[in-house]
Amino acid sequence: RKWGRKERNKAQLEEFKAESEKAYEAYKAKGLKLNMARGKPGADQLDITMDMLDTLNSKSDMKCEDGTDARNYGVLTGIPEAKKLFAEMLGVDPEMVIVGGNASLSLMYDTVARAMTHGVLGSEKPWCKLDKVKFLCPAPGYDRHFGICENFGIEMITVPMTPTGPDMDMVEKLVSEDESIKGIWCVPKYSNPEGIIYSKDTIVRMASMKPAAPDFTIMWDNAYCIHEFDGDYVEFPDILHQCKKYGNYDMVYEFASTSKITFPGDGVACMATSEANLEDFEKWIGIQTISYDKVNQQRHVLYLQNRAHTLKLMKKHAAFMKPKFEAVLSTLDREIAPLEIASWSHPKGGYFVSFDAMPGTAKRTLALCKEAGVAMTAAGATFPYGIDPNDSNIRIAPSLPPVAELEQAIAVFCTCVKLAALEKLGV
Repeated sequence: RKWGRKERNKAQLEEFKAESEKAYEAYKAKGLKLNMARGKPGADQLDITMDMLDTLNSKSDMKCEDGTDARNYGVLTGIPEAKKLFAEMLGVDPEMVIVGGNASLSLMYDTVARAMTHGVLGSEKPWCKLDKVKFLCPAPGYDRHFGICENFGIEMITVPMTPTGPDMDMVEKLVSEDESIKGIWCVPKYSNPEGIIYSKDTIVRMASMKPAAPDFTIMWDNAYCIHEFDGDYVEFPDILHQCKKYGNYDMVYEFASTSKITFPGDGVACMATSEANLEDFEKWIGIQTISYDKVNQQRHVLYLQNRAHTLKLMKKHAAFMKPKFEAVLSTLDREIAPLEIASWSHPKGGYFVSFDAMPGTAKRTLALCKEAGVAMTAAGATFPYGIDPNDSNIRIAPSLPPVAELEQAIAVFCTCVKLAALEKLGV
């Protein structure tokens, strides 16, 4: 039998299994309660920005540069200072930005919901009036994107990821042939979960597509636009200007937030898109709300100031994040790499490690983890409908536990990976 690509006889594999079972039972006996399920910042990261709560000290702090009182109604699309701050982070113009509430996911949901009920620019009718609506979903990908599609009954088509982004040959072919394909989800920088940065060629090809649907929409979730934890900030092309260059200016909606810069539960989100899209969006959002939380926008502007100052803050986050990722990756390199039974990403930013176990073992691996007290994102979550055709991909989220707990959790995980693989080999 083979153990990875290395020949081992049955006696050796049985001995290895006995050792792994002994280690596993020892972990179970500890009664562990460890969590690597979601990409939450740890408490130490949240402490970094506690002084942001002290930025609004007087009435004068509530006055925005255009004279707006942040405490009052109005200014639906966000205060000018917040637009400038996000525009600088994303490399777009302030006129392209609407500043919303605390979650970019809400803006994404609203965008799809509005398309379903009213359509977007270029739509002949609301999407809900069509026989079928489809979205391309690069996978492994973000489970909450897939959840939005499922919520509205949008059919999802899986597109494989490559080291430079989605398989653009497949994307271009599909969107050019099928007018029922209305959109694509993208996490273009430090993709969730693989940590891939889309290449310039991928971005240009995406922006210059000629979809069959006149209302095709790129949902550009730039969640980790400045979230390096290993090395300096990586410059990244702006897709909005690329779309404008190729005559597709209205095709893209870009999203970002401060969720993993300041406080995830009390951040500020934004959407950047063409001026025509913003004018259209403003009509509908104006019925939904009179204004978003401008006090929080002002708080963030006074605290973050500009991109350069924000990047300095991200270095503080990196000081906590890098050791956690190193703990995970070094353990995988030591415990799993020599066995040649799995592969995984080595990201320089973002919040996840994408782990590909031996095909047919992801669910079993995570069931073993759960029994040993380690919570992780469900197997299949990184694919549409929660179905990983290879039962292989596992998303590891190192950010929440302290390093000492993380070292325990990843040790348990490695033992479970080994046991599941041995079972699959029939040992």
